[in-house]
Amino acid sequence: MPWKENTLMSLRLEFVQMAEQEGVDFTQLCQHFGINRKTGYKWLRRYQEGGAESLEDRSRRPHLSPGRTSAETERMVLEVRQAHPAWGGRKIRSWLENQGHHRLPGASTITAILRRQEWIDPEEAQKHRPFQRFEMEKPNQLWQMDFKGYFALSKGSYCHPLTVLDDHSRFLAGLRACPDETRPTVQSHLTTIFRRYGLPDSLLMDNGSPWGGYEGSYFTVLTVWLLRLGIEVVHGRPYHPQTLGKDERLHRTLKAELLSRYVMDTLSSCQAHFDRWRDLYNCQRPHEALNQQPPITRYRPSERPFPEPLPPIVYEPGDIIRQVDAGGRIYFHNRKFRIGKAFRRNPVALRPGEIDGVFQVFFCTHKVAEISLQDDNTQSVTHVSEHL
Repeated sequence: MPWKENTLMSLRLEFVQMAEQEGVDFTQLCQHFGINRKTGYKWLRRYQEGGAESLEDRSRRPHLSPGRTSAETERMVLEVRQAHPAWGGRKIRSWLENQGHHRLPGASTITAILRRQEWIDPEEAQKHRPFQRFEMEKPNQLWQMDFKGYFALSKGSYCHPLTVLDDHSRFLAGLRACPDETRPTVQSHLTTIFRRYGLPDSLLMDNGSPWGGYEGSYFTVLTVWLLRLGIEVVHGRPYHPQTLGKDERLHRTLKAELLSRYVMDTLSSCQAHFDRWRDLYNCQRPHEALNQQPPITRYRPSERPFPEPLPPIVYEPGDIIRQVDAGGRIYFHNRKFRIGKAFRRNPVALRPGEIDGVFQVFFCTHKVAEISLQDDNTQSVTHVSEHL
């Protein structure tokens, strides 16, 4: 997609940082960002010669010189803390180091400066304890998606922040100011994200609307669309929000660094704040789980492009094909089985299971249910969904 003026600098920085990663397909990366190879090489060359400043059409104020006095160092620390009130000593030191400053004091000294200036609440500091989480081995193996709790806008209505986070790199692929939490809204934003970064292998979400199930099924129109794209749908265990721990932690950071600091009046102004903060989070903000490097250093777009139009649904030879009717049912052996309205007007494949009289139901390549002919119950359907 063409680069828009209001996001030009952030897109250039994101592009060149991805282009420098080992093994990246440069041609495909240019396609993801909607530019040609000549333009891509131009911005990569400028970045390698002059850093982030060279990506702007105007000069920036130069970095402060290293080797300042302790008073000057303290001033720099407090300036960063003032700009980012939720950052602690380790993050501030990494930030200054990434900006080119040297001879910096240790993180503990910076923390002591903040305490001395009474910029750290001792009670609040005790709440921050490190803990372990699982992590995927590569980018795009698993994305986490959720809504941050909605909040009121000063000019009326509400904002529902939608977040989409790569599990391996913590790269924030999407941060959208949504007017609601409906399927059309989420699908529209996911389409934009998929067009830019490609498709993940799996997408983890909770059990709420619009991706949570209904009528005893784990699938909705939105998750059926994801299955059609070849994305495995994974739900967190009910009443276990820690399953989406990285996205939940992101929401805390979003609240501390952005939502609690600004009053937002409209969705468009809210999105402008989101875009600026997302650029900071992805490309500059040190992340403790990434050895104080920003997520962009570990992320690259998926090799699976978004298909336009959707590919046809093809099943294996020998599969028993049934069309799901408008009520979400299929008919088999003179019986009706409710597969779910989310699959209506789509074909599904039936394959014999290991137990006599039990058939597995597949939609595209995904097993979505089992049906049994072993008793007289015409509704003997077991729906299948992956859980973490």
